[in-house]
Amino acid sequence: MSITSKLYEPACLRYQSAALTYTLVGYVAGWIGIFSTSWLVNVIATFVLGHSMIIAAYMIHECGHNLVFKSLKNNARLGKILIWFCGAAYGTYEDIRYKHFRHHVDVDDVVWFDYEAFFKKYPVALSITRFLEWFYIPAHDLIMHFIMVFTSFVVPQRRDQRLRNVTVIAARGTAYLTLLVFAPKAALLYAVAYILMMTVLRFMDSLQHDYEYSLTLFDFDKPPRKGEYEWEQEHTFSNPHTLRYSWPNWFTLNFGFHNAHHQDMKVPWYRLPDLHREMYGDDPTVVIPLGAQLKMFHNNRVSRVMGNHEGDEPWGREFLVAARKAEVSGGNAASFLTSF
Repeated sequence: MSITSKLYEPACLRYQSAALTYTLVGYVAGWIGIFSTSWLVNVIATFVLGHSMIIAAYMIHECGHNLVFKSLKNNARLGKILIWFCGAAYGTYEDIRYKHFRHHVDVDDVVWFDYEAFFKKYPVALSITRFLEWFYIPAHDLIMHFIMVFTSFVVPQRRDQRLRNVTVIAARGTAYLTLLVFAPKAALLYAVAYILMMTVLRFMDSLQHDYEYSLTLFDFDKPPRKGEYEWEQEHTFSNPHTLRYSWPNWFTLNFGFHNAHHQDMKVPWYRLPDLHREMYGDDPTVVIPLGAQLKMFHNNRVSRVMGNHEGDEPWGREFLVAARKAEVSGGNAASFLTSF
């Protein structure tokens, strides 16, 4: 049986293989480059390493939607490999996929961790987070990733994963401590690359929905908005890097065409621009322009840490109109890699 027959569709051989090849080559080249004695090579390698992890993350998203292989099992196998590239292997691929599908099926931002309550309970943590965020250090995301590292010790429903959790902590922790002792510059540059990945993922996610988060990840009651697809589209927003050219959107595997993704979860990343055009034509008013995205990200880097889910901002079409004028704050610390 040929490899093509196992793929989701023949075009995967070109597009998905290219993305995976880039991930592997970029990851290896990035690691080699951060050990170089040349600072120019170090800088380039850090960006390449960070971007390879970004593409790996979006390929996990593709695997989660079973858009690489026909077989769910083969998609899961690949996803389980890729979570190691992104430093998300402390939990399981299945947990990441489950939470993301709840997001789609429930038509909600389904979570377990109530970070608003956390910050209210620990105001010092909130102050430190806001201080660091002013300097563009993604402290809020670092809290989320810290929980991810110790997921089985923090999330009661994940206690049965402690052996796996401890094993991964020991393996990655030992590797990083060894790097820190014998090659501190490389350790620092890896940390910068990882922060770059976190920043890009949260930047893309921050404006794609105006949902309030819902603490129902382990709640099995019928979701109140399940099946309300018109409402879903009304409260989902697209933030591509540009509509004029195709290639800039490849830097995040077309993840900005988010209305198209929510319209049909069975469409792989390389077909999302076509679906977007089928839905909206070339109308620029249905997307949030990059300039507005950057302005909101800069202006609200401190304020959006807390209070961005209290319903004070416009919703639906009004949110889109306001976002195009950079008049909303957007969400924060959102990532499909955090499974809680």
